[in-house]
Amino acid sequence: MLAGHYATALVAYQKYPKGTLLYFLFASQLQDLLWFLFHYLGLERTEPSDVFNTTLSNMAVNMLYSHDLIPLIAWLIIIFLIGKLLFKDTKVGLIGTALVLGHFVLDFFSGHPHHIFGLDTGMVGLGLYATNVYLAIAIEAVTIAAILWYFFSQENKNGVNRTFKNKASIIGLFVFGIVFMLTIATNSFRDIFGIPEFDLGFNSSVPTLILTYLGMILYLNYFVPKFEKG
Repeated sequence: MLAGHYATALVAYQKYPKGTLLYFLFASQLQDLLWFLFHYLGLERTEPSDVFNTTLSNMAVNMLYSHDLIPLIAWLIIIFLIGKLLFKDTKVGLIGTALVLGHFVLDFFSGHPHHIFGLDTGMVGLGLYATNVYLAIAIEAVTIAAILWYFFSQENKNGVNRTFKNKASIIGLFVFGIVFMLTIATNSFRDIFGIPEFDLGFNSSVPTLILTYLGMILYLNYFVPKFEKG
């Protein structure tokens, strides 16, 4: 799951803004951000290396340390300690922990295959990106719609006023995420647009993913706090 994790961070921020939206956004995507780090450490190499050859269904990576069940325990503890120490509030740490656990749960239904600890251990999750990518995207779309509906309905109850443009900016990011995923579900950009083979240094898959993830974090961190209390 990609955009769906960010949606959970919006609800966390809504319920407990002391933790700051930025903390919750990073917590919601902690495992994926760790995946990028471990890729460059040579521990979770991601293929295909060329982003123009990449589809959701052909992306292959053994997310041993970032996503498997046993290492998850360490990430839960770490994000709790960061929240507790940074904001001097146990509840912030617990909410951050819930987001990290929620990432694992959402990936169970819509994501790459994860395991207990290693490919030779039991698989934890449906692994739909590899077996039924369109069902995985449908699950993510429904999840996002439900979470955003709850988020905006709670804002209405709490007297939060947003402009139509602001709401559209927030919703639009998630729509973009789903459309983008549908576009590259089984067909790569090279197949779609007939892009020739080349290597200019910026067409590697992981750097592109990092820019995408950080861009989405900064985008939401800018637009979501722009509201007025009625």
